[in-house]
Amino acid sequence: MRNSFDVVTLFLLLDIAEAGSLTGGAERANVTPSAASQRIARLEQEIRQPVLTRLPRGVRLTEAGEILVTRARLFRQEMRAARGDLEALLGLERGTVRLGSFPTVSASLLSDALKDYHAHWPGIDVRVQSAVRPRLLEMLHSSEVEMALLWSYDWTEETEKSLALIPLMEDETVLLVPLDGPYIDNVAVASLRSAKWIIRNADHPAAEVLYRSCETAGFTPNVVYEAHDYQEIEAMVAAGVGIAMVPRLAVAHHRPDVRAVRFLPTDRVPTRSIYIASLARRQYTPSMHAVSRALHDAADTITARR
Repeated sequence: MRNSFDVVTLFLLLDIAEAGSLTGGAERANVTPSAASQRIARLEQEIRQPVLTRLPRGVRLTEAGEILVTRARLFRQEMRAARGDLEALLGLERGTVRLGSFPTVSASLLSDALKDYHAHWPGIDVRVQSAVRPRLLEMLHSSEVEMALLWSYDWTEETEKSLALIPLMEDETVLLVPLDGPYIDNVAVASLRSAKWIIRNADHPAAEVLYRSCETAGFTPNVVYEAHDYQEIEAMVAAGVGIAMVPRLAVAHHRPDVRAVRFLPTDRVPTRSIYIASLARRQYTPSMHAVSRALHDAADTITARR
């Protein structure tokens, strides 16, 4: 005996049992009595025993028929429940999205997006894992997350072709200075030749932005402090230890005793691109579309404030 059953025929058998006759069951299943009879005959041949006993008026289930109808009834209930679940997903009433992120965007863009997202779709659970870029790529490829927020500079190694990238925004590099410092907007990198600099530890991408920008301007920066994170950088800038080049999102909620100053556009200080990444073969669920929409709205709001 084969272990698979024709679901359509099982549901037909259930309709027959509930109607009490083959004709009534066929009508419920929207098939002709002849087609219904042929299906039941094939089922009986398949399981090598009868499922119905024909009576002068109607039919009665055999023991085998009772077993199949009991299972079919449970299965149909599950399918109806599944249909309801799918309709809830389409209506964004429930669902889960696993999202990868990184600290500076989590504390700014993502937090703004999730605040709006939860207000509109409270039934959808967004689970976030924060990590460095290589780990985010690993999580995408292993399907630990469905989506990830990533960054890149012009020189950053290309992500694999298996990823679909949706641009969110450009995160400009700014000069972080003490609140009472003499710096104004549109500062030229070349004018900072004698400055003391604070950087993220030397292998961090933000440090490379400083070294590349200063090299283009014709000097080597005088680095006096290597910090572990941007909070530490802000504290040292406020203390007058030095100044720093930082992504604007990293200091979106900065201390009151520091401020961010723009560079001259002609200096072309590198900016980083922020985007949503997912596996190219992955189709967005309604919940993923909603997360993407909230992220774009938050990015547009941040960009408009500048």
